Amino acid sequence: MNARSDRTPAPAAVPRHELIADAALTLLAERGMRGLTHRAVDEAAGLPQGSTSNVARTRAALLEAAVRRLAEREAAVLTAHERPAAGRSEAARAGARAGAEASAGAEDAETEDAGAENAGAAVAEALSLALHRYLSRHRELLLARYELALEATRRPELRAVYDRAGRAFREPMAAMLAAAGSTDPERHAMSMVAWCDGILFSCTAGQFHAAAPTRTALRASCAELLDGMLRG
Repeated sequence: MNARSDRTPAPAAVPRHELIADAALTLLAERGMRGLTHRAVDEAAGLPQGSTSNVARTRAALLEAAVRRLAEREAAVLTAHERPAAGRSEAARAGARAGAEASAGAEDAETEDAGAENAGAAVAEALSLALHRYLSRHRELLLARYELALEATRRPELRAVYDRAGRAFREPMAAMLAAAGSTDPERHAMSMVAWCDGILFSCTAGQFHAAAPTRTALRASCAELLDGMLRG
């Protein structure tokens, strides 16, 4: 097995510690937690034996390196540009504009409703893009994440690293919803993250794994959920 696929940079393109972490993620996705060993990572990365041990001496250190690298690669998935869809930052700006207009005091209910609808549409566009990108191009990252999430329930030190990485995604979600006019952005962010996680799991390892939903379907479902939040 060779971890250097089109999803994993070649050795010359990345530092050795990133190459090792990428190989660890590939192994987790393909073989599960039992298949992750220092020797297997060396082989998957095409490195001399002992290379992984020099970078991450213990299994705990290797797992923590994998979590950090996973967060970096998932952030890259979320921030990648794709046209004609709105990017994450563009959606946040659109939500901020709509939220500012609403908070300034619209002259009538029709204007307020239009602002909320536009804000929700911008957020739904960004989230549906991210979800569809994960399901169509980055299933390996999802499988690795589930392996690490379960392992974190048994390792307090890994739990702390995993939770810190997760905050990098939850906090922007709350900010985006607040800008879009949410009256309770923290609670709504928890609901949206849980919904996104549920969609990703169900379509990767759950009952709907056989066929990923279209981006149109994801956008419609997301918009329905947001509509209840932003109009509540």
